[in-house]
Amino acid sequence: MKSVIVTGASTGIGWGICKILTRQGFRVLGSVRKAADGARLQAEFGANFIPLVFDITDIAAVQAGAREARTLLAGEPLFALVNNAGIAVPGPLLYLGIEDFRHQIEVNLTGQLIVTQAFAPLMDKGGRIVMMSSVGGSSGTPFVGAYNASKFALEGLSEALRRELMLLGIDVIIIAPGAVATPIWDKGDAMDTAPFVNTPYAAPLNAMRKFMLESGHNGLPPERLGQLVYKALTTAHPRTKYVMTPDRLRYLALRWLPKRFVDRLVAKMLGLLPKD
Repeated sequence: MKSVIVTGASTGIGWGICKILTRQGFRVLGSVRKAADGARLQAEFGANFIPLVFDITDIAAVQAGAREARTLLAGEPLFALVNNAGIAVPGPLLYLGIEDFRHQIEVNLTGQLIVTQAFAPLMDKGGRIVMMSSVGGSSGTPFVGAYNASKFALEGLSEALRRELMLLGIDVIIIAPGAVATPIWDKGDAMDTAPFVNTPYAAPLNAMRKFMLESGHNGLPPERLGQLVYKALTTAHPRTKYVMTPDRLRYLALRWLPKRFVDRLVAKMLGLLPKD
């Protein structure tokens, strides 16, 4: 039985990945931050799921998780690592707290490297690493600039890592989803706009919050991402990057239309055009 590490397993995309991979016969070692979440997932997914309790930004805890995984593997190589854990820290960049920005980068970028350094040594030739990016890793959106920065950087890190790991026969594959029906965007309903109420961005932030909620509710089911991860891990010749979004036309428009044109479209939608 091949073994796969999946970070951020407790909800959302991570949960969907664990559901699909365990059903397909993989043994999944899923990282959670709370033991109670691990127990819940074990009850849901059965014997093929084993929880590892650690925060991906805690180097010592991640290394302890890797030692536990090595023991569980009992001499067998780790087949794959899915770096899925992540957060979204919203807010206008001119007013976003620097500690909030640092936290965004720490979780979505530094944490991915911490986990990779700890678990990649458990792999042999033929192993695969999946990096969970976003369509926001190639196109910036107002009020999620910190998130965009983390995902743009993650894609650059992933490309460099893929080329470095060719020496060891380990592949690195980026997956970039659009809106997914997960709690990361449902939290838009609880977005704290109070720190920005006396800034020019109060009204546009409310428009953005509404857009985030609509996108999340109409997003892809997490299992669809699980199926895509399964494909990336099992196809003989995987792409370097897979994009999956419920609105392909919007993705292509944001990607290929002239930037100044898209700037005005986005600004008009959110009320960011200057007053005459």
